[in-house]
Amino acid sequence: MGNARLRSIHVHPVKAFRGLASREAVVEPWGLAGDRRWALIDDGGKVVTQRQQPRLALAAAELLPGGGVRLSAPGMDPLAVPVPRPQGTVPVEIFGEKVEGILAEQPDAHAWCSAYLGAGTRLVHMDDPAVCRPVEPEFALPGETVTFADGYPLLLTADASLDALNSLIAQGEHADEGPLPMNRFRPNVVVSGTDAWAEDHWTRIAIGEVAFRVAKVCGRCVVTTTDQSTAAVGREPLRTLGRHRRIGNKLAFGQNLVPLDRGTIRVGDPVTVLE
Repeated sequence: MGNARLRSIHVHPVKAFRGLASREAVVEPWGLAGDRRWALIDDGGKVVTQRQQPRLALAAAELLPGGGVRLSAPGMDPLAVPVPRPQGTVPVEIFGEKVEGILAEQPDAHAWCSAYLGAGTRLVHMDDPAVCRPVEPEFALPGETVTFADGYPLLLTADASLDALNSLIAQGEHADEGPLPMNRFRPNVVVSGTDAWAEDHWTRIAIGEVAFRVAKVCGRCVVTTTDQSTAAVGREPLRTLGRHRRIGNKLAFGQNLVPLDRGTIRVGDPVTVLE
């Protein structure tokens, strides 16, 4: 582990949209600054993800000063959306959990998202992650919160583990789908210089000077089968994870992190196993 480094950082300003690579990022208690503070909801208030709409993989959101976003997608004119004023909330359902969000104030923001997907959607912002949504209770410590991420503030993956997984895919019946790139797993931080699956055994790490609790292994869903550059849906990596990476009832790849400090992480930072 002496050579383990932070190889890349990825922020997803709008949940389910394409991630943005960054050279550095501010770590807040609920995740990387700007990560998944926005989401789309359907007419019933449920969060819309690539599970329902694989074409979201082709949409992008650039972070603007102050927390706004500039939306772009194939066939759509770019649209800048500022952070809405914190007045009045709407109920948002994310994986059966109810939280509060604030609708974008521009009607054309909702129209833009609906036109792109061909379905009624609205764009919502999470005003204060510190009080809005707790981390998955079974694996949380008191006071830990998260944005519109699936359940935890950050997701870590490792290059060596992807190499090992791709080797297994190459031996399987859907070898033509591999090798898969790391963006299939939509991580926040990618680590190089480890052994394959070493992250399964970590409980506390530091990236640079920022410490993190390793909360639990990440159970993977159907979104990993969506090609993030074309939105085409295949069968891998779930077929191979199902055969080789079942941990409990999860198809496991990557680890969920909770920050223990505030600070800034940078590409190239050393990654140190503390426990």
